[in-house]
Amino acid sequence: MTSSSVAAVILAAGKGTRMKSDRHKVLHAVGGRAMVGHVVAAVAPLAPARRVLVVGDKREQLEGLLPDWQVAVQDPPQGTGHAVMAAAPMLDGFAGDVLVLFGDTPLIPTQTLEAMVAARRTGDHAVVVLGFRPDDPGGYGRLVLAPDGSLDRIVEMKDATADERAIGLCNSGAMVFDGARLGALLDALDRNNAAGEYYLTDTVAAARARGWTAGVAEAASDDVLGVNSRADLALVERVFQARARARAMAEGATLIAPETVYFAHDTELGRDVTVGPQVVFGPGVRIADGVTVEAFCHLEGVTVERGATVGPFARLRPGSHLGEGARVGNFVELKKAMLGPGAKANHLSYIGDAEVGAGANIGAGTITCNYDGIAKHATVIGADAFIGSNSALVAPVQVGAGAIVGAGSVITRDVGAGDLAVARGQQTNHEGRAARLRRRKQGDKKQRA
Repeated sequence: MTSSSVAAVILAAGKGTRMKSDRHKVLHAVGGRAMVGHVVAAVAPLAPARRVLVVGDKREQLEGLLPDWQVAVQDPPQGTGHAVMAAAPMLDGFAGDVLVLFGDTPLIPTQTLEAMVAARRTGDHAVVVLGFRPDDPGGYGRLVLAPDGSLDRIVEMKDATADERAIGLCNSGAMVFDGARLGALLDALDRNNAAGEYYLTDTVAAARARGWTAGVAEAASDDVLGVNSRADLALVERVFQARARARAMAEGATLIAPETVYFAHDTELGRDVTVGPQVVFGPGVRIADGVTVEAFCHLEGVTVERGATVGPFARLRPGSHLGEGARVGNFVELKKAMLGPGAKANHLSYIGDAEVGAGANIGAGTITCNYDGIAKHATVIGADAFIGSNSALVAPVQVGAGAIVGAGSVITRDVGAGDLAVARGQQTNHEGRAARLRRRKQGDKKQRA
């Protein structure tokens, strides 16, 4: 397909009342990405020459969201046909294939869109409707086929005969039009129905009335799941996660308890990666080959290089990078931190806005004090440095290669390469004082009783 042969119209003007949300429905996330973002990503490989987002309610949340898309306003909304009418001026003169999709169906794949366009071209249809076969057709409109396999009509369930209700092929709502004939089909629509709206599905009858044909392409039921409520959103998320887990394992990752691991839309796992139970991958995570992510970790916006180990109970925040063979252990949090190859932070530490050199060791309880109440500052720790337990490094500060920071130190000045820094109060021992102190406290306790 050439970039001049396809246009895309995404409908996102619905009120989303059942979501009970101040956020626009299509901005609710699946796999860490807004639903409309999934649809845009599915369309992108077709390189559409025209791209139109139709908005209505809460449109201020969508305007400017997709800078490469033109925005058409449907105000007030008067049905799906009216939504495409709102987009029509931006399709003026376009004679290729016009895909009409919904911003709340985030699982629709590129292959399905390509199949829709191919079906329209092969049959030279004026319109092709995307159908699916749900286990329970319920209230979906039925697609009634002609003897030659073309689409004869769409029948709403309430208007269907018993034979028509027995049809398993249902209307998903997604359609593709011959752009050269779309204008005539839209002009034929009217609002002579109980809802007083322009129905895009009526274009099938309009095409038939002009002697043009309509066709059908089919999709898997899960591919066309739409979201109208929070329960729908949860269902779509479950489908997305099941697919992501299956793909990860098929590509060579081991998931110890797959049903407890959660992926983002762009998570990348290499071969021979092992992921423990209850791990969450937020957006922007790349895991190289041979990495182990132990149980109860949360990673977002990070890169973990080959052979590194994360967790258990670790949090890696955006901007962090673990070098080859590096180790981050239990109750360690990284934020915009770079750990060089073989570096270790194994216990109970916060490493933020920091660069840790290769082979360096961060002792338990270490904190990089990166925020002074006004601005963030960097900590740089050289290769093979050793930071003793319960140390605080007050940024901006540098610890040179091979240096040692004594346990319990508060470091406020740079430490040179190979130096030993100790910054803590002088220890004083009082012989026999412990027993006397206990006796005194016990006496005070009896008096209070």
